[in-house]
Formats: sequence, structure tokens, C-alpha cells
Amino acid sequence: MAHHEHTKAALDRLSRAIGHLNAVKAMIQDGRDCSEVLIQLSAVRAELAGVSKVVLKDHLTHCIVEAVKDGDDAAMERLLSAVDKLL
Repeated sequence: MAHHEHTKAALDRLSRAIGHLNAVKAMIQDGRDCSEVLIQLSAVRAELAGVSKVVLKDHLTHCIVEAVKDGDDAAMERLLSAVDKLL
């Protein structure tokens, strides 16, 4: 994905998700309140959803556009399979 337009945005979101996950791990190790842990887990889920949107947008605007130009019909099948797994 290094050549895509939104690589930095995806990496930034992944870094935030990793930070939240590390916080969750520390919270559980420290015996913190379950409600606080759940809030942090919600933040992780939101960041991962954001990464998914960024990657999907790049895939559609770059990979799929190029695949259509090249006549790569299998690319759409791979996209649909990936979206099914994502959702």
C-alpha cells in the first residue's frame, strides 16, 4: 500500500489502535474497572473501522480502477470476498 494516497492516514490510525490496545492490556493487568476497559475497547474498534475505511477507499480508487482498465475481472471478486470478511 506504500504507493497509495492515504498510507500515512492508515498508519496513524493503526498506531492509535495499538496505543489503545496497550492501554487496555495495562488496564486489565492493573485490575481497572471493567467499564473503563470497555470504553477503551470501543476506541480500538473505532480506530480499526477507520483503518478499514481508509484502506478500502485506497483500494477502490487505485487498485480497482487499475484492474478495470487492465480487464482484471477477478479483482472485483477478490474485493467482494474481502468486504464480506470485513463486514
